Amino acid sequence: MNLWNRGLGTVPEEVWDRTGLCVLILAGNGLTGLSPRIAGLRRLHTLDLGHNALTAVPEEIGELTGLTRFLYLHDNRLTALPRSLTRLTALRYLNAGENPLTALPPDLGAMTGLVELRAQHGALTTLPESAGELRNLRELWLRGNRITELPGTLGALAELRELDLRENRLTGLPDGMAGLPLLRRLDLRANPLRRLPEWLAGLPSLEKLDLRWTGVGEDGPVVRELARRGCAVLL
Repeated sequence: MNLWNRGLGTVPEEVWDRTGLCVLILAGNGLTGLSPRIAGLRRLHTLDLGHNALTAVPEEIGELTGLTRFLYLHDNRLTALPRSLTRLTALRYLNAGENPLTALPPDLGAMTGLVELRAQHGALTTLPESAGELRNLRELWLRGNRITELPGTLGALAELRELDLRENRLTGLPDGMAGLPLLRRLDLRANPLRRLPEWLAGLPSLEKLDLRWTGVGEDGPVVRELARRGCAVLL
């Protein structure tokens, strides 16, 4: 069911009666809330709630265990995500960006099906330690938050290919992140970095490192070694 940009204001009650729906698009409707009846849409594999005015998502969303493909929550007014969200263990793509989120659920790591997680342009200051349990995660987008430190557990993300950390408040990276064998692109633009850890030069798959507007110079040993290996280092 595609109800994109209809100016609905509220979700028509008959939508909740369509229990056989697999895809529901409610983006761009000025929604401020959702009925707990959403729990009845057990066959949904894709749900788009982006570009609305939601201040909360009901806990009943955790009952949509058939959500395996996409969940869009971006561009709302969410300051938190429901704990029940972590019951969606087969979900592959979650976009919660463009919300004033101050934290992600502490048991985020239970969402082991995630391949891509977007939480850009929010108010995050760190990530939960359990983020290191997202064993299938390939892309993590955290641009434009207030992150001052990262958990070393991220080094356990053996499938991670792309990590976007630009426009945060990082002064360094934890040594625990050294174990990222498939990381290809690391974006650290516009962070007040004090130094680059030596382990960065040893990441075997790194193809692109963006250090623009960080204050890191081109004469450092890590930068030189990466450039020697053919990694594109942007300064």
